[in-house]
Formats: sequence, C-alpha cells, structure tokens
Amino acid sequence: MRPLTEHDIRSSFVNCSKGEAKRLAVPRDLSERPWDDLDFLGWRDPGAPDRSYLVTERGGRLVGVALRFPANQRGFTHRSMCSLCLTTHRGGGVSLMAARRTGAAGREGNSIGLYMCTDLACSLYVRGRKAPESGARFEESLTLDEQIARTRDNLDAFLDRLHA
Repeated sequence: MRPLTEHDIRSSFVNCSKGEAKRLAVPRDLSERPWDDLDFLGWRDPGAPDRSYLVTERGGRLVGVALRFPANQRGFTHRSMCSLCLTTHRGGGVSLMAARRTGAAGREGNSIGLYMCTDLACSLYVRGRKAPESGARFEESLTLDEQIARTRDNLDAFLDRLHA
C-alpha cells in the first residue's frame, strides 16, 4: 500500500458524512507505518473504544470504512478466527465489526458485519511481521502471495457487500 496522508484518509470514507470523517481520530504515526507490508490501514479510535477505521486502495482509489464493534468482548478461553486473514485469537482478539452500508440503505440504519482481528493488523499477521498474543496462524499449504491475495479477496467481498 502506498503511504497515506491525513487528507487522503479523511477524503476516502464512503459510509460516513464529511463532517464525521473530519472529526474522526487519524493515527499520528502515519510516517512510521510499514506501508509495504499493508493491504489496508486499520486503526482503533483511542477516544471511542467501540470505533475502528479501515482504509484500502481499490480500483485505483482509496476506500475508507468506519466500523463499530461491541465494547464487551468474549471470555479469554474462547478462540475465534478472523474472516479476513484467518488468524485465530483467544478472548477479544477477534471482534464482530459492523459497518453502516453506503447510500440510502446506510441512512436507514442498515449495516453489515464481519469478524476481524480487533487490532486490524491482518496484513502483518499474514506476513509473519506480528504474532497473535495468545492465538496462532495455522500452517498453510498456500504460498505467502496466495495468502495475501486471499486476504485482499476477503476484504473486497466485504466492501462489495457494503455497497450492495
């Protein structure tokens, strides 16, 4: 992924108003992000514990999505798998992220959800740049490039449903 600026990020959101995008918390460490290892930029809002954001390149343009997830997490003995990168985590390492749909459906309150790594570090887990605290990645027969493509395909399928 190419390095993004605050302006790039704020102007990319498709499921919130321009005012909401202007007010959301953008990461302050953009210059330190491992851009070459990212399929998308994902972060949690430090001021709103139930909000996260995701920005990715798609079809030659940036697409940003505002996400919400429940504040109460599952117990530490429960193991869940991220639907994007297929990394398993214990406890609250995977959350059901809900995104308001775009257009009229979103204005009517319709949303879609997907189980994702709570820290949105899927790209780093797939590439072995980050290890889950108490979970694991299964040993796969797919090559790294195939795993990356699968993660991107899973994200694209989620984004397609957002616009449907």
